[in-house]
Amino acid sequence: MKKLHVSVMPSEVLRYLAPEGKHLIVDGTLGDGGHAELILKHSGRDCRVLGIDRDAEILERARKRLSPFGDRVILAHGNYSELGRILKENGIQKIDGLLLDLGMSSFQVDSPERGFSFQHEGPLDMRMNRQETSTAADLLVTLSDRELEKVFKDYGEERNSKRIVRKIRNAQSKSPITTTHHLEQLLSSAAHASRKSSLHPATRSFQALRIAVNLELEHLEACLQESLEYLNPGGRLVLISFHSLEDRMVKNFFRAQESECICPPRLPLCVCGQVKQLNILTRRVVRPAEEEIRDNSRSSSACLRAAERVNVA
Repeated sequence: MKKLHVSVMPSEVLRYLAPEGKHLIVDGTLGDGGHAELILKHSGRDCRVLGIDRDAEILERARKRLSPFGDRVILAHGNYSELGRILKENGIQKIDGLLLDLGMSSFQVDSPERGFSFQHEGPLDMRMNRQETSTAADLLVTLSDRELEKVFKDYGEERNSKRIVRKIRNAQSKSPITTTHHLEQLLSSAAHASRKSSLHPATRSFQALRIAVNLELEHLEACLQESLEYLNPGGRLVLISFHSLEDRMVKNFFRAQESECICPPRLPLCVCGQVKQLNILTRRVVRPAEEEIRDNSRSSSACLRAAERVNVA
């Protein structure tokens, strides 16, 4: 069995989620169960955790890890964007907290057969839920040039998107691109030699393909909107992101839901009907401590934001 994933920002998660005295907290990105285990250890015995993960293999690893907590743990195979459906299937109407750690599990990154990392030779897969059909290799074939350029530019913030797509199309005219190393070599050759960066030239593009394969931004947006329906007053939303697009989406959502009016400034009276839904707990993004980054380099890009559900009359 591969070593367990190291959960990022554990003390910060506990501080902002505040599980003591809570009854039900959802860990929407359960992974190996590290955060869930932390929550269960630092809450009362009447606090339960509903753990959701789209990766069935990881869910089984978490099941073993969390087995000592017995019926305080509920596990569900699915996507956090399906929050409402999963809650209803488990007879749950309201929750006291929702945690999303949007980073990838070390298990996924370090499993060559999953195809997430260019550091390992493996099939170009990248599906978090292996029951879904479309892989990264499939996207390289089915997307048009313009669509593929947009994936690399928008999701990977890659300035060489057109050059990358030309390299990919040229290679595909000779043979299919089906492995991580094949794509990594193409991406490396597409990078400008003069561009000085500590980041491997394949990093942004691999990230972009992973986001596209798993529809990560679409699922995040859906979950944020749905969470307001199920959070009790005083319930906490805690989100950890590793990508500027995700962090920006969370920040903008929190700000919009904290506002009591979204009318254009020129209007003399409020007509929008906006009702304040959240109080932001983190006015500035929270980053990992230097000690944590030294011990776990994968935490270096983590960004935590938190908000609390207000009582809507």
